[in-house]
Amino acid sequence: MKKNNQRPGKCRVEEMVCRSALSPSLLPGIDYALNPYNGCQHGCAYCYVPNVFKISRDDWGTFVKPKTNIPKMLAKELKNKKRGIVGISTVTDPYQPLEKKYQLTRYCLEQLLRYDFPINILTKSSLVTRDIDIIQKFSQSAVGTTISSLTQDEIDTLEPYTSPVQKRLDAITKFSEKGIYTYIFMGPLYPTLNHENLPGLLKTYFSTGIQELVVDTLHLKPGVWPNLKEKLPEKTREMFKTRLFNSNYYPTVFAEIEKICKKNNVTYQRAFPH
Repeated sequence: MKKNNQRPGKCRVEEMVCRSALSPSLLPGIDYALNPYNGCQHGCAYCYVPNVFKISRDDWGTFVKPKTNIPKMLAKELKNKKRGIVGISTVTDPYQPLEKKYQLTRYCLEQLLRYDFPINILTKSSLVTRDIDIIQKFSQSAVGTTISSLTQDEIDTLEPYTSPVQKRLDAITKFSEKGIYTYIFMGPLYPTLNHENLPGLLKTYFSTGIQELVVDTLHLKPGVWPNLKEKLPEKTREMFKTRLFNSNYYPTVFAEIEKICKKNNVTYQRAFPH
């Protein structure tokens, strides 16, 4: 399936106001979550957010609600918040295509910089490079990009409207060159990756200058597998099925990834190990 990654599919935009900007985070190493948008244009087939918010999976990716007042709410909250690491974002992508218009993530970064709160940004979009001028001013920042596969056809099938893989690699390289802490999140690692291709894939990742590699399995939340089956070509579908349900695929691959990371002095991390 071919598409133009710069043009999202039909998406209903409904502006909203939020009652708060920062929420407590249960993610390891993250104190607060900041989500400038409700909903996401990227429409990833395996996304866990519909399960979190009990949203119909058919509706996911068809709407986005920009929280138009979130920079002002954040400015108020930061005056009294205990300093902690802010994760941007946890249930949406802060640099989805609508960010070009609304710039809510950028405005929030400006507020966070006033108090120099530590930030951790994770995105599937190369648009993050637009804000490198602000991000490099923080005394503590981390920027990560999610790359589940280097095969663009797979990305186009399961992650419609995300930035092309090469653009994500180029983006993270730019941050590394600025001396900003960078990482790649292989979450979920697509179970099409063969063991013999691991060294080449990791060499590509390491060439960006990342300091950390985070890996995760494909979590089959309710509704995820039927959604994947519908989108995957037959051959790929069978490989997913075999490796997800009937094999020791992930433990074996992750053990090898950890070994290669250690050899290259790159921090290895399991996301949600339990």
